[in-house]
Amino acid sequence: MSRRIAAIVNPRAAGGRAGSLWPRVAPHLRAHLGEVTLRVTDSAGHATRIARELIESGFDLVIAVGGDGTVSEVANGFLRDDLLIRSDAQLAILPIGTGSDFQRTLGIPSDVDHAVEIVAHGKPFVLDVGKATLVGSDGCKQQRYFVNLTSFGMGGAVAAGAKNTLTVLGGKAGFLWATFKTLATYRGRKVEIELDESGTPLPFCISNVAVGNGRYHGGGMRACPTAVLNDGVLEVTVIEYLKPLQVIRDIRVLYSEDVYRHPKIHHLRARRLAARSAQPTWVEIDGEPLGRLPLSIEVLPQRLPVLLSPSSPLFDLAAPPTAEASPTP
Repeated sequence: MSRRIAAIVNPRAAGGRAGSLWPRVAPHLRAHLGEVTLRVTDSAGHATRIARELIESGFDLVIAVGGDGTVSEVANGFLRDDLLIRSDAQLAILPIGTGSDFQRTLGIPSDVDHAVEIVAHGKPFVLDVGKATLVGSDGCKQQRYFVNLTSFGMGGAVAAGAKNTLTVLGGKAGFLWATFKTLATYRGRKVEIELDESGTPLPFCISNVAVGNGRYHGGGMRACPTAVLNDGVLEVTVIEYLKPLQVIRDIRVLYSEDVYRHPKIHHLRARRLAARSAQPTWVEIDGEPLGRLPLSIEVLPQRLPVLLSPSSPLFDLAAPPTAEASPTP
């Protein structure tokens, strides 16, 4: 039986680059895969709704064309009640975005032609998914799955500020500019963090806390440099409050894989996390500013199949996993 394949394109990704590149990419995809159904997003959250509709109607390969935000929205469309809608559905990624932090962890090349080769000949790698419950921007409780990383504190404020600069300056430069701009007014947040339902909250005054399934955020910052995508555990990086001059002085360390050597950075690991604060503390999920604390997070082990190069070193991390599927509604 031939595969049913669809591509979800965010035409605004990378300042419109995804939309302008698609006419060149599409023939290359069809040459490898045959017929590819095109769906185009027009608003926030649209990619999730499209992905869910495609999978429920029998498509077994859905290609996310865009940046981290597009990939995250499409991934959310694969899941219902914490399980795959269909066990044979797979996600592929054509990374045409500004941050592309998840792409770095996955080892998917930025070169579009090479990325198309992975879509055509890739092997499914089943990765963990994080599930976040937070207070949305409308003040209501909200749930969101994430594939890469969730952060709160300065990260949430920076994600909001970076929206208008990423398309002009690009990924790392845009995030750095938003970081330095946010530093001018940001003050530490007193938070309590509870890990794995220990019942013992850990008090911190933070600049930021990153909870990572993937390793990077902020246009290449190694927020969780030891994170493994399919080990059933989330890496937690707590950055105690750093004054503006300290951040500027240490920015190279904060972006490096030596981040845990910093005296004000703590490395924790957990399957579940809860965080609360009496102060407004903003949350970003896979690069998108989506709400504020209180926040709870849990890991859903080995949940989402993503196509990677058959030679990817990620396949050496664990035994071949299995994906669970939810009952058909």
